[in-house]
Amino acid sequence: MGLKNKDLISIHDLSVGEVATILDVSKKIKRKQKAGEPHEYLKGKTLAMIFSKASTRTRVSFETGFHQLGGHPIYMSEATSQIGRGEPVKDTARVLSRFVDGIMIRTFSHEAVKELAKYASVPVINGLTDLLHPCQALTDIFTVLEYKEVLKGRKLVYVGDGNNMAHSLMFACAKVGMNMVCASPKGYQPNPQILQQAQEDAKATGATITVEEDMFDAAKGADVLYTDVWASMGEEAEREVRMKALHDYQINAELLATARPDAMVLHCLPAHRGEEITEEVIEGKHSAVFDEAENRLHVQKAIMALLMSDEVL
Repeated sequence: MGLKNKDLISIHDLSVGEVATILDVSKKIKRKQKAGEPHEYLKGKTLAMIFSKASTRTRVSFETGFHQLGGHPIYMSEATSQIGRGEPVKDTARVLSRFVDGIMIRTFSHEAVKELAKYASVPVINGLTDLLHPCQALTDIFTVLEYKEVLKGRKLVYVGDGNNMAHSLMFACAKVGMNMVCASPKGYQPNPQILQQAQEDAKATGATITVEEDMFDAAKGADVLYTDVWASMGEEAEREVRMKALHDYQINAELLATARPDAMVLHCLPAHRGEEITEEVIEGKHSAVFDEAENRLHVQKAIMALLMSDEVL
């Protein structure tokens, strides 16, 4: 599938075939890296990386990945660029498009990313917004594929706050035919519009995307248990309220026993051990959390290569 020069803002925007292509190229690129084979698909190209939010995995995986692809990444923060001094997004988009071959942005406002993509003439990659986290969700699905070999018909259960991670997982599961249940308390369930869009997407693959409150009922027969922090960046002021509301929504040994015996556990990190996940589970035999973290590198390399390379991958 031809992804060259496209944006990656939401998995909802991708076709079933395009998602399959990203997973396939991720596998090829990971194999090449592990074998020490050159894969400089972006030699001579430049990526602007805009950060409004703190980052470990996103910055290091994109920066390292673009370098391994033969290109030159440029880190830009609000503190060190005109973005932080009020330059309009549409101006930044048009100026950067004259200098670089692609833009990755990690920020709060999803609308700002959409505006950036509207005015940029080079591919824009959503590295995270308050609404969506598509690169992480594609990485998660790739990790499940590595462990389970088949995605269609598998069951993923997300436990906790129906946040940007839950939203992107719903889209990702819908595109690959996985059934997903988001177990969240009232007031913390996913955006109804995102849920509706994901359910529409799921019709093409026969998947089911649902939301319920009872996490033990949801976890029955799960192939994958997934969770994220109770308070995301920008929600620190709500931490105490969120701690109380989400206190019981934890992946622990009791919940894991409800899932399939060979269930795997995922977490996008950083994890607050003892809150949304226990030390025992994240360090246990069911955890694939650190393989998942590594796979950000390989999947994002595939995305960047597909969007920006002149070669057919």
